[in-house]
Amino acid sequence: MKVGLVGAGPWARKTQAPSLLAHPATDFAGVWARRPEAAAQLGAPVFESFDDLLGAVDAVAFAVPPAVQAGYALRAVQAGKHVLLDKPIAATVAEAEELAAAVTAAGVRSMVTLTLRFAPETRQFLDEVAGRPWAAGSGTWFSGAVLGGAYANSQWRHDDGAILDIGPHVFDLLDAALGTIVRVAYSHREVASDSWTVVLEHEGGATSTVQLSLRTPIMPSLMRIELSGTDGIATLTDRSTSSTDCFAVLLDEFLESVDKGVDHECSVHRGLHLQKVISAAAAPVAWLSAPEGT
Repeated sequence: MKVGLVGAGPWARKTQAPSLLAHPATDFAGVWARRPEAAAQLGAPVFESFDDLLGAVDAVAFAVPPAVQAGYALRAVQAGKHVLLDKPIAATVAEAEELAAAVTAAGVRSMVTLTLRFAPETRQFLDEVAGRPWAAGSGTWFSGAVLGGAYANSQWRHDDGAILDIGPHVFDLLDAALGTIVRVAYSHREVASDSWTVVLEHEGGATSTVQLSLRTPIMPSLMRIELSGTDGIATLTDRSTSSTDCFAVLLDEFLESVDKGVDHECSVHRGLHLQKVISAAAAPVAWLSAPEGT
């Protein structure tokens, strides 16, 4: 499959470009980015325009901010291209809904790069906790990503904070482990430290609490998913699989999804669900769906 990449920032350099170059079933056709000099460092041809890229590929991978991704991804889908979407898939629920509807209408396949989902340690955890009587859970991710390093100059991470960057990973894992998130019961952000506290309610009655930050001076980052109930406690802290190894599995399953014409569980529709959770959490108190009796 001929795959083009949009974006040449830290994530593209660290994960997507190396993974596309290394995968035996993808032809990394080229890159288009705002800065051609950065695109030229990714080991593939550089396209002069997004339209030029669209004309040369079967699928488009995105490594750009969510507000930028939504419009270009919509154009790619309308041109009949399969899409590998970064998370979150858009800046607003309306944009995410439009993109998801376009994917369905075009009959193309999509994947959201929820990289943790493709790590063996994550899959083992989710397999072990499936179907057990969990009553509660918690998700914690503290990072100093915007305090220094590769992502320190990422303006959208500074503006919107952890809820957009690492929030989708935590919400996704809690949703997969405890049941579909149906309500954001409480949300608060302390802006100076980018400290988020979010309380979620899940289908089936479980509740979970999420704590996030991109401004915590900690190295390495701390990530923890924990479940509790009558079966005891189950915990995931392992993030030892590299992002490129996760992305290799993601590419395998994306190609399989395209070949079989069947949506993956991490398709754009998963991205839309997570977008709704993010949007609800970004308000002081918000609902994903109205509670009974209101």
